[in-house]
Order: sequence, then structure tokens, then C-alpha cells
Amino acid sequence: MNRAVMMRIAACAVMGLGAALLIAALLLSTYTAGKISKIPLDIDVTLISNGSGAALDPESLGGEHAVVDQDVPLVAQQQIGVESPANADVVTLQAGSSLRRADRQKDTGLLLAIVDTVTMNRTSGEAVSDDTHPGGSVQRPRNYDDDSPPTNIALPHEGLSYRFPFNTQKQSYEFFDPIAQKAFEANYDGEDDVNGLATYRFEQRVGYDPDGALSEPVRYPSLYGHDEDGEITTSARVWNIDGPDPDEEITMTRYYAAQRVMWVDPVSGTIVKSKVHANHYYARDPLKPEVALADYTVTSSEETIEAQVNAARNERDRVALWSRILPITFTAAGLICLIGGVLVGWFSLPAEAALGRRGRHGSDDSGFFGGFVPKAPTAERPSGAEAETEKIPAQRPQLDPPPAKTESTPPDRGAADSASDPT
Repeated sequence: MNRAVMMRIAACAVMGLGAALLIAALLLSTYTAGKISKIPLDIDVTLISNGSGAALDPESLGGEHAVVDQDVPLVAQQQIGVESPANADVVTLQAGSSLRRADRQKDTGLLLAIVDTVTMNRTSGEAVSDDTHPGGSVQRPRNYDDDSPPTNIALPHEGLSYRFPFNTQKQSYEFFDPIAQKAFEANYDGEDDVNGLATYRFEQRVGYDPDGALSEPVRYPSLYGHDEDGEITTSARVWNIDGPDPDEEITMTRYYAAQRVMWVDPVSGTIVKSKVHANHYYARDPLKPEVALADYTVTSSEETIEAQVNAARNERDRVALWSRILPITFTAAGLICLIGGVLVGWFSLPAEAALGRRGRHGSDDSGFFGGFVPKAPTAERPSGAEAETEKIPAQRPQLDPPPAKTESTPPDRGAADSASDPT
């Protein structure tokens, strides 16, 4: 095989590689990028928020007066992990949330607690819920001395929960509140820098108007079977209500309102920072709080913000690798291969022409760069039976025979001798 043929083969191989790289780049930027832009299946985070507020002393309800302590240091904790079902399409998150007084130990400082479970679409982040599959549940509360296994109450979810979708847009999203047991709009409110990460800021209002005043607080949906914590009836003395009869029984209803600000990484949908002002209170008129159960404001701790920012950066790097870096690299390499293949094929033409000239001049049988030039095939000699015979013209017949050639008869040797002999 001569060099020209080898160059043509190499050109085709390089161009084929270039085409394959371009196809791979297209698939990575379209198909693969969509497959990896999903909620991870290995979520296991603990989010801590610190703050302060007014908090009811639960032990005081059994005494003469309800005591509400002011400026109490509070710690909100949220533990989020993955439960079953979790597969290529859906993921189930279980979030255990609690609010504790930092000045109390163990259960004596516990003010609020809820365990919420939701199954969501890994791509859109929306809760997967219908009539037959509620898509979520909430754990029924237990007393301190209750050792029975926890039971769940089916709770239909809607909208987003605990995170935003990949490629978060500057728009409003329905975001589920497990305490109110319904979704409320989280509205885009601008952009902020959080530890060097560009984020979108979203604000959600539950029972508050844009000015921060109570407008439509939510009647607390009790998780107990008989609404034990949704309504409480006790004496006016305990409620600290002045009146003619301090022993008058007064029933108060529990209400809930909240304002949330969430800073979201728009690429991964991770909430890297949050600030929550929530108000749990008892009142006869929903717009006139009388006894605060917990009226507080908490903000994500620095450790939590740093951990969430790092998690968001890791997700950004993973998405960028498959959606930008590899496609750009493969595209550049593919174009280089295509151009290189065309050039190699172009340079093979002069080489082939040079080989053809050397073969025609017959100087030798060596080709370009010493390659062998095959000789042109010669016509095969036909066999004797198939060879065309030469046509010889036939001689015309002579009408008159040629005159006979006379030959002289030699004289008789004896006669000559007798004549010459005189005797």
C-alpha cells in the first residue's frame, strides 16, 4: 500500500473521529445535561438558624397565669434526608423541624416540632400528589411518655418543598408550608451576593400583607385527633385577661402567620440562606394576638450558609462539566479533527499525482517517499484457439502453363571417346 492511500485512509479516520466528537457534544449539551439537572438522591443536611423572640413557658399554663418570656434565645433546626421512594424520576425528602429555647435543656426547651415527608419530581421539584397518592405525610405528635412507634397522617402536598428547581427563574413559585398545610406564593424579589455566590431572593408571606401587618392568618391545623392544641379553654386569670370574673372560662384559638426570605442558587435550586419571622399565637380575634406561643425571627447560621454555598457550588460544577465544559471541549476537538482530516486528504492528492508521473516515465517502480507504484495491468494474451488468424490473400490460378525448361543432355562419354580415338 503506497503513502497516498495511507494518507487518504488516515484522513477519513480523523474526519470520522471529528464527526463523532461533534455528535457527542450535541448529546451532552441537550440530552445528558437534562438528565443530570435533577434533585440529588444523597441529600443529608442539617440546617441551623439562630435568633430570638417571645416564647410561652409551657409549664405556666398549669399555674395561675400564662407567662410569656421576651427576648428568648432560640435555635431552629431542620434535618433533611432521603427516604423511599427515590429513583430516576422522583425523590422523597423527610424533614424534621424543631424550635427550641437555647436557655432550656432537653425537652423543657422544645417549643415546636414537626416531621414532614414529601415525594417530588426530581426535575421540576413539584410535589407528586393526586387522589390516590397524596405525595406526602406528616408525623402525628406524641407525648413525652409515649413509647409507641410514630404514625403518619397523609398530607397532600403541592408546589415546591425545601428547595427550588434547577435553573430557577425570576418568577413566582408555589412553595408549600407544612405548618399551614398549604402552598403560598414565593415571589422573586431581587438578586444578592451570599458568600461570593450570586443568588435570587424570594419572599413568601403567610397571613401577612406586604407592609408586614397581619391580614389573613391561618387557623392552626392541629395534628392531634381532638384538636388539643388548636383550641384551649381555660380561665381568664390564666389568660391574663382582666375582667369582673377571673374564673370565667375563655376559649382561644391558635393562629399562625409567617414571613420568609430565601436566597436561592439559580443553577441548582439550593436554598443557601433563609430568614424566617413566624408568629404562633392564641387569640379570640385572628387579627388581635393575645398570648404568644412563639413570636420569633431566626436566620441561618454562618456554618449553615457556608455548607449550603459549598453544596451549591458543587452542583454548579457538576452541571457545568456536562453542559458546558465537555460540550465545548468536544466541539473544539471535533472541528480540529475535521479540518485536519480535510488537510490530510488535500495533501494526499499531490502525492498521488507524483506517483502517477513516476510510473508513466518508467524510471523505476518506487513511488512517493519510496512507495511502490503498481504497474498498469497488461492485456492478457489470448490462447491459440481464441487468437485471430492473419488473413493471407490467395494466389490467382495461372491459365497458361509456363514453358518447359529444357536441359542439355550430356554427351555419351563412350561415344566421345571413340570419336576422338583415331584408331
